[in-house]
Amino acid sequence: MNSLADQLLVLCLLINFAVLGTSRLAFSVRCVAVQGVLLGTLPALVHPFSWHVSFIVVSIILVKGGLIPVLIIRAIKKAEIEREFSPFIGYIPSLVLGALFTSLAFIFAAKLPLAPEHEGLLIVPAAAATLMSGFLVLMGRRKAISQVLGYLLMENGIFLFGLLLADAMPVMVEAGALLDLLVGIFVMGIVINHISREFSSIDTSRLSALREE
Repeated sequence: MNSLADQLLVLCLLINFAVLGTSRLAFSVRCVAVQGVLLGTLPALVHPFSWHVSFIVVSIILVKGGLIPVLIIRAIKKAEIEREFSPFIGYIPSLVLGALFTSLAFIFAAKLPLAPEHEGLLIVPAAAATLMSGFLVLMGRRKAISQVLGYLLMENGIFLFGLLLADAMPVMVEAGALLDLLVGIFVMGIVINHISREFSSIDTSRLSALREE
């Protein structure tokens, strides 16, 4: 089971690079959706069966792999935009920084004291690398939709850290976290709609042109 979990975590790391290296927004959304499904299956692999774990698996797959990607794809179609052409940080530098952050994540994880059942797993380095990749996307892209994807990657990294505490975390806390995520995406959808309507673009750098009258 642990080897299968590690293989899924390696796929999650590769998805981080796919998101960092592409300008196509719909492709990035699909990558994040696949990562959400992979993350959703992980609790079933690293923890023994329980109704608590089953609830987490079903909720994560439905929300991260289905509901949120559908909402973002709808926002992309409404804004009529397919690619991000001029990010703050270019795609090649983003990939280089992503590789650097992933290496640092492995070094960081090697120094942490972990519970015996979690030693040898890639959960901590994958979590730290996904968190930093999300931060890189959030800071390096101009389009509001790309920044939402960065936020989702960061949340996926936090979720991976949370896997280490799945037995101790009450169901209501996890449900509250998922609800926060949904509300965040909903609010960002409204913001994207307003930016697109006012500026005929979802380039967040244009917001700096706003002045108080």
